[in-house]
Amino acid sequence: MSEPEGWAGIGPGDRGTPATEWSRWLAGRVPDPVFPIPGRCRRLVVVAPHPDDEILGVGVTASRFAAAGVDVTVVAVTDGDASHPDSPTLSPHRLAELRVEESRTACSLLGLPGPVRLGLPDGKVREHLDHLTGAVTGIVDDGGPGTLVLATWRGDGHPDHEAVGQAAADACAATGAGLVEYPVWTWHWAAPGDPRVPWGRRRRVVLTDAELEAKRDAVSRFVTQVAPLSESPGDEAILPDWILERLVTREETVFW
Repeated sequence: MSEPEGWAGIGPGDRGTPATEWSRWLAGRVPDPVFPIPGRCRRLVVVAPHPDDEILGVGVTASRFAAAGVDVTVVAVTDGDASHPDSPTLSPHRLAELRVEESRTACSLLGLPGPVRLGLPDGKVREHLDHLTGAVTGIVDDGGPGTLVLATWRGDGHPDHEAVGQAAADACAATGAGLVEYPVWTWHWAAPGDPRVPWGRRRRVVLTDAELEAKRDAVSRFVTQVAPLSESPGDEAILPDWILERLVTREETVFW
């Protein structure tokens, strides 16, 4: 995950909606339908804006597809070099190297292949939307019929996430692949019942104890994100515990 430059979704010191509020609200709803592995799905393409979004959003969902024999491709749009723009410890180049390796390790732990890397600039994906759309279209089109695309939701509130969602939607429209979207930043800026969020399209993947533990293990491998790079200003953790509590839960959410 990377903080978007100039993003107004969460201000300084704003921790967003606590995980406990989400848990109470979701538990009190009539349960949303369970997201199944479509029987005719032969290939799944997971598109992640930054290294870790694929695991935080739909790591177990993708893992289940892979375990069922579906050909899974993970596409990493950026290498996440902008997550610590003021770091005195790591250069953007070195940070990207570390984040790429973290992503490979985390994917491997969940039985997923190493991501295909597009190398677009972190925080500026929208400026390369046509290129991204073409790249995703080419990857999706190679899969033939029975391809499903999992991409960040077009309304997720982070410009890179929304650009990825739009590119995936356009690629699916061009190829006939199915589109399923997943939220990440939504859990930070939205509130339970927020009318801007398509709750009616929500489908859930309920994790077993073993799957939840595996996801926690995979997320822990993103050391550059879950722990401070150092004690210096600019090296703070991007994914402190109070954020992870919203993202690593008993259920994964997709909009179908």
